[in-house]
Amino acid sequence: MSTFKLALKDFIWKFRSRTHHMMVIINDWMDKHHLSFISHMPHWFKFILFVIPAFILLGIFTFYPIFNSFIISFYTGYNIQTNEFSGYTLAGNYLTVLRHANFKQAVFNTGIIVIVSVPIAVILSLLIAVAMNAIKPLKSFYQTIFFLPYVTNSIAIGLVFAYMFKGNSNDLTNLGLANQIISWFGGQPIVWVGVGATFWSAMSVILIYSVWNGLAFKIIVFLAGIQGIDKQYYQAAQIDGAGRYTSFKRITVPLISPMIFYILITSVIGSFKTYSSVVAIINREGMITTGATGTINLKTIVFYIYDYIGLAALDGMMSLASAAAIILFLIILGFTVIQLQVGKRRVHY
Repeated sequence: MSTFKLALKDFIWKFRSRTHHMMVIINDWMDKHHLSFISHMPHWFKFILFVIPAFILLGIFTFYPIFNSFIISFYTGYNIQTNEFSGYTLAGNYLTVLRHANFKQAVFNTGIIVIVSVPIAVILSLLIAVAMNAIKPLKSFYQTIFFLPYVTNSIAIGLVFAYMFKGNSNDLTNLGLANQIISWFGGQPIVWVGVGATFWSAMSVILIYSVWNGLAFKIIVFLAGIQGIDKQYYQAAQIDGAGRYTSFKRITVPLISPMIFYILITSVIGSFKTYSSVVAIINREGMITTGATGTINLKTIVFYIYDYIGLAALDGMMSLASAAAIILFLIILGFTVIQLQVGKRRVHY
């Protein structure tokens, strides 16, 4: 062990020595080429130099696409291939999107995913994080297991879920894992996403997937926050006779409220952008044409936008896609502003 420490110290010393030598060479070179003023610049100017590359990337890949979509949403007859349009409209494309029945259904579907999956995922991940913090043996193993979904391709996970919940009214003998478990307990198989499925059975699979797929990152964030709480708070509460629930409510939740707030905002934004799970679990059309009551539309807002992008070669379709994207942006912005206002009173920094 002592040999390792000596080797580590020697490595650190050599690294610092070589770094210092390189800095001396750089400073001499700058003095020689009359560039020494750079090292004497004010800190605010150095800060600007460091953030410029980040702002350039954000401008190219974030701000410009939003601005460009906003402009295109006012065109009429716009064709992305020829980059030509026939005129302008102030709210025509927005009204067309808002009046479209498929968009209303997409908003309804997305709303269900946000309202149901986000609270369940946040509460469940918080409880799991608290439980994992209390478990000493194999803690790293459990962390790895729960974090695996986060580094796994969402389409692949969606296909696994589709296989787990397979089964249709024409073939109840070839059941997925979910229906096999139901059968073990004496229940009747449920047609989840196959022929004869209902809207709520198919939506249930999407919600289960959304909750499960979102647990990993939330658990890691909550666990990191809980582990950072000073143990003296819990010891003082224990001396005062507080139970586990009281300690959780009065100590754990308030002290990690910034992380809960962060998770809520990112979860809501992520749920509004749901797309790949519908493609993997349902199909590329986002619709079950052989449902129990006919065709079942499970498209989300992002799915609706991609449908128009797929028809971008036709006049006016890209403008409708841009209008729908701006509407989604405004919806997310509205929810975020509301959360920020609520967070000012509820979050303890």
